[in-house]
Amino acid sequence: MELIGYSKCGTCQKARKYLSARDIRYVWREITEKPPTMEELRGILYSGVELKRLLNTSGQVYRELNIKEMLVSMDVEEVLRLLSKNPMLVKRPILMTCDGNTLVGFNEEEWNKTIK
Repeated sequence: MELIGYSKCGTCQKARKYLSARDIRYVWREITEKPPTMEELRGILYSGVELKRLLNTSGQVYRELNIKEMLVSMDVEEVLRLLSKNPMLVKRPILMTCDGNTLVGFNEEEWNKTIK
């Protein structure tokens, strides 16, 4: 499993504790050092995650750049390009499991259903 997140993010820290408490091995990837690529973001979408779920709507960068207004006129590829170039706009953590499931954000109930 790979967990993509931001080390200073409280939600990402909760996700790491969740995995560690269950002795689940994973590889940590710092989103600011190695952001998700366009291909990875497309893969997350194709795994069933809605585009809106990929956006960190509560983040400072989202508000500063007024992304909500920009989204009205952007197509999917433009949004993915924006996310790949500015990782702080990406909702985190992102957990990519070995069996092809992808979880965006940390919701313990959802993770319990997906991670066995």
